[in-house]
Amino acid sequence: MTQVAYVSTYVPRKCGLATYTHHLRDSVLAANGRRTLDPVIVMADAEDEMNSHHPVFWPLVRDNRDAYAQMARKVNHSGVSLVSLQHEFGIFGGDAGAYILDFIRNLRKPLVTTFHTVFERPEEPYASIQREIAMRSDRIIVMNRRAVQHLRDIFGIAEDKVVFVPHGTPRPDRSRRPLFRSQLGWAQRKVVMTFGLLSRGKGIELILRALSHVVKVVPDALYVIAGQTHPEVKKVEGESYREQLKALIRERGLEQHVQMIDRYMDEPDLVRHLTACDLYVTPYPGMQQVTSGTLAYAVGLGRPVLSTPYSYAQDLLNEYDELLLPYGDEQLWARKLIELLSDLDILRLWERRMERIGRTMYWPVVGQAHALLFAEVAAAKGTTAPGAGEVSQVVTVTR
Repeated sequence: MTQVAYVSTYVPRKCGLATYTHHLRDSVLAANGRRTLDPVIVMADAEDEMNSHHPVFWPLVRDNRDAYAQMARKVNHSGVSLVSLQHEFGIFGGDAGAYILDFIRNLRKPLVTTFHTVFERPEEPYASIQREIAMRSDRIIVMNRRAVQHLRDIFGIAEDKVVFVPHGTPRPDRSRRPLFRSQLGWAQRKVVMTFGLLSRGKGIELILRALSHVVKVVPDALYVIAGQTHPEVKKVEGESYREQLKALIRERGLEQHVQMIDRYMDEPDLVRHLTACDLYVTPYPGMQQVTSGTLAYAVGLGRPVLSTPYSYAQDLLNEYDELLLPYGDEQLWARKLIELLSDLDILRLWERRMERIGRTMYWPVVGQAHALLFAEVAAAKGTTAPGAGEVSQVVTVTR
């Protein structure tokens, strides 16, 4: 059988990548029908002893450069068939996460890398680091079809080396929506929601300005801004951005139409809020973002969405250009919000359309696609344990 070692952050860390890797690992195990747990090379702080006493969790101290090569040698001498690297620049040590290269250069097992960030026009040192990772990987997974072209154009990576697999999401349970809306006090409101670590550059001001027009037509509209301030932002400027948003809310007279939830949401809580909302928005001004876990979850849970046309939104919603609005056009956003929130039939139509996209994103589907790919790569490199079944081809999930 194929035993996979995952390199990532991991639960209980409060991090989207940690949650993603947890679900990926579980869904791949389920797809393979295995109970034996795959190891996780867990990125840890120097003082962090998280999971260090459990045999399947192998802590790797983020800022200890020597530890990366040592970990690669440990993997080389283990029963691991293949390494799944969940790559984000910010989770590894060194300038732009360069220490991960020491791990890769010393690794002798097959490597499948998932790029959670791919820049359309990468700058140094990011470009050099990502180029080397891409070159040394046996296969590359992306969650945005546009990233396949970016990797080809920027680094000369052959397209058949890159596999598109959607971002995984939970299955929706619409039967619980009335209960969740009642629990949250939203039963009588038309709820627009944004979720994520709070920081500048998320476009929240645009929705607040548009909302001041919306509430004149849809007086029961409520905009929910959920999530703590990003810890790195908080270190630099405290809660000044949150206070600026509160000042804008007061200035526009929106106190009864905005709810700010200043806490970290675990996944069950997030699913509850997303299921209960009427419309999810990602009004990001930056256009290069190739992955958005929050937008993926909203679509996977069958919620209607509106977004600016950043890279991931364009790919995910490519059939529905009318859901992609330019950043900064306050009046257009207001008109579209009014259109959707004023007509329950239109919202239900968009629910059905999002559910159709979402069916390709459920974790069992995504886990199966990963399991097939991992088995193919391990078999090609001769690292699959005896008795493992052969896989003739990898199924790339498409809509």
